[in-house]
Amino acid sequence: MKVSAGEAARFAVSPPKNLKAALVFGPDQGLVRERADTVAKTVVAELSDPFRVSELDADNLAQEPARLADEAAAISMLGGRRVVRVRGATNAHAEVFADFLDDPKGDALVVVEAGDLNKGASLRKAFEEADDAAAIPCYLDSNETLASVVEKAMKDAGLTIDHATVREAISRLGSDRGVTRRELEKLALYAVPDTTVTVDHVRAVMGDESELRIEQICDAAGEGDYVRLDRQLSRLWAEGTSPVAVVRAALGHFQRVLLARAKADDGTPIGETIKTMRPPIHFSRADSFRAQATRMSQAKLEDALNALYEAEILCKTTGVPGEAVTGRALFTVAAIAKAH
Repeated sequence: MKVSAGEAARFAVSPPKNLKAALVFGPDQGLVRERADTVAKTVVAELSDPFRVSELDADNLAQEPARLADEAAAISMLGGRRVVRVRGATNAHAEVFADFLDDPKGDALVVVEAGDLNKGASLRKAFEEADDAAAIPCYLDSNETLASVVEKAMKDAGLTIDHATVREAISRLGSDRGVTRRELEKLALYAVPDTTVTVDHVRAVMGDESELRIEQICDAAGEGDYVRLDRQLSRLWAEGTSPVAVVRAALGHFQRVLLARAKADDGTPIGETIKTMRPPIHFSRADSFRAQATRMSQAKLEDALNALYEAEILCKTTGVPGEAVTGRALFTVAAIAKAH
């Protein structure tokens, strides 16, 4: 079935009980990840549960399509419906999913994440034309949707915010929902113990000097420059910068690089995409950003983001030093960028 952009958020929260598979796609990769998580959580509350959540590599799936049906038919050792997740799907996987949807096995919910797909894309059509599957779009936030996101995030944090402050926040936010969520989380934490978020709060916490240094680290990783990356990380750790802040900034950066690359693959020059990004990329970084988006394929960028997502989880849930986890993830990204 086809889900409209206006119904996408509500559908993700409460999909039909008979839904067998969902394709979550679009240029906003942060929102794709968020909505895919939302859909999956309608079946499994804790997505880190290894007994009820299985992750398949899209590249391997193309060579072993039977694995999809095998995982969907598998039964959890502890009972309960399972979720099968596939990230980085493309039109090259359309036949695999079309065959599965013709005769879906088991009762697992298959949740597939993909980049931007046009209306005639074969992968998108496979899900739109199936009765028990859905294609859920994730388009870039407009000022109107951003305003709603900002207001809800502050309300959920127990804070109030007026229209002028919302506009100030929007002017500093980008077009990726994942980046937006992290920026708003930072803003809410900074505003406490005040009960009202002010323009001063926004200006103080969004786009500070430490973030400029973190951006240099992101560029070093994206360029595969090990020496510069090591030097910049040492400086940040000496200043007491939070490893989680570095990981989150890197996630936001490479989500934007992925967006530029996806648009370039669809025919939009990277330079044009850079000009439309919010917050804007500083002119001093434009050449580096363009080079990263040119050198790294969508598949490589997905691998880089997965390494960073894993690092964020490890920083929050284990006793391993955050600096070591973050450094390893960024050097992994640099290796991916450097590989031919």
